[in-house]
Formats: sequence, C-alpha cells, structure tokens
Amino acid sequence: MQYALMTILEAGDTLDHYRLDAMVAHSGMSALYRATDLKNGMQVAIKVPHDEMEADPILVERFRREQEIGQELDHAGVVKTFEPEERSRTYMVIEWVDGVLLRKILSHDGPLPIDRAVAITLSICDALDYMHKHGVVHRDLKPENVMVDAEGHIKLIDFGIAMKEDARRLTYVTMSPALGTPDYISPEQVKGQRGDQKSDIYALGVMLYEMLTGETPFNGSNPLAVMNERVLHDPQPARKLRPEISAELQEILDRAMERDPRRRYATAADMAWELEHQEQVSVDSGVHRPALGRIRLPEARRMILYAGLALVPVVLFGLMLMMAGK
Repeated sequence: MQYALMTILEAGDTLDHYRLDAMVAHSGMSALYRATDLKNGMQVAIKVPHDEMEADPILVERFRREQEIGQELDHAGVVKTFEPEERSRTYMVIEWVDGVLLRKILSHDGPLPIDRAVAITLSICDALDYMHKHGVVHRDLKPENVMVDAEGHIKLIDFGIAMKEDARRLTYVTMSPALGTPDYISPEQVKGQRGDQKSDIYALGVMLYEMLTGETPFNGSNPLAVMNERVLHDPQPARKLRPEISAELQEILDRAMERDPRRRYATAADMAWELEHQEQVSVDSGVHRPALGRIRLPEARRMILYAGLALVPVVLFGLMLMMAGK
C-alpha cells in the first residue's frame, strides 16, 4: 500500500520554534525529522503524523497516548518525550538519540559475542523493569526499536503501540497494526489477547535468541505462518545453532520464550538476575516443559488451530467494514 504525504515538510522548514534539519525516517502514519530547538539550540527529533492519520480519531488517540507515555517515563534506557510550549499542529518532540539501531548492528555484524548479547539484554531488562513498574507495556519490542550508542548504552524507542495497563482498549479498527511485529509477537497476542509485561519478556527472549544465533526462532512463508509457528511449536534450541551457548543460557532463553506466559519470567528483573547469575541457574531436564524440540500438537487440534488463526484477518476485515459503515 502506498501512503501519500499530503503536507510535505522539508529540510529547512520551521515548525513553531523548531527548524527541521533532515527527514530521518517515515512510515505509513508519520515522518521523523532531526530538528533544532531555535530557543536553546538543543537537537531533538520531531515526529509529524501524516494528514490522513490526523483525520482518524483512533490514530490520533494512539499518537496522543504515545506522547503521554513518553512524557511520564524518565529512565536512561527509555527515550524521552517533551511538551512544546506552543504547537500550531499535531506533532511530537522527542529526545534525539545518537547511536545505531540494534537491527543495523545485527545486519552488519551477524551473531554477536555472547557477552555483548547478554549485556544488551541486561540493559533492556533494566529499562523494561522500570516501564513495567510504571504500568507501561511496550508491545513492539524488536531490534528496530532499540538504539545502541558508542558506549553500548541502549534506549528503547517508538512507543506507537505501547499501552498503559489501566488504559481502555482501542477499537478493532486498529487491531492489525497494534498486534506487534510477527517475528517478536507473543503466542498470547497471536490468540487475540492484549499483551502485557510477559509479552514484552517473550519478545526480549526472541531478541536475545537472534543476537546469539543471527536468526529469529520462527520462520514462515508469510506473517500469519510465522505467528502460527510460535503458537504450535517451540523454537529450535539456540545451542544447536551455536554450541558454545551454555546450558544455563539456553535455559534462560527457554524460560523467556515459554509459550505459556504463566511459565515465563514474572518480571524483567527476574530474567536479569538469572542472566547475571548464570552459574546459579537450574537447568530444566525438560520433564515438565516440551521446549527442547519442535513438539507438534495432535493433527486434529493443529488443523483446528490453523483454521481459527486463518480466520483472524477475515474477522478483523469484517469489523473494519462494520465500523466504516457507522
């Protein structure tokens, strides 16, 4: 699908007291600019929604919620959002972060040294623990949303589908983009649940797996197939792809990526503790967890689940048509 920028802002344009220096990214809903605050010379990022987004009250609500969350959080590992003194149109002012996206690092370097992968994961755990204690769930953790600076410090960015745990649920019209990214979405989100702290922990487990092996744990010919895989199967153990991964670190991966959220780490702090004290991790024999292979459900149950999941886009499309007709 092609998205038109109905109001195009270019480098050199001024938006209130911000000078737009360069467009650095754009998506179907907004454009991101590097900018300078002309009042104090500070470099910031300006996120400007496209005109068609501003015409949709649900998308405007999501944009407002993202801004509100960014203003409430104050942690070194979480990008900060500022409130402009004046605003002539809808836009967001965000802390400018110097660094490289984790996705770019993985694309360039491939599998990371084990110590570096663990260090990055520990930093993300710290940021997640802070967010979760303040009632915020990211819901779209992935390498594209983690910035790493020259000293190895991280910042979580892009809270476009983040959620405050006490917030009302938005209408089904926005369900599809709000699900998250297929490679990192948790099994319970695939099944239509809202996603919570443990969904973030699952996504972090997938990211650690990718940092260690250079690939995500599930593959498929299309996004639906990728999502189905994580509901029906457990990932191939990372140790089979990289034998130097310890049994203890494999156990941590298994616990983070449990299909049943009740068996996952309760908090990001719990996961961090075991990453820091791997010598004390009790390696599960696999008696109660079928997570050490690709265990398949009985054929009948598997076909029913495939059929149910295949109907999800159809149902969502129908709901969108219903809402459009109101």
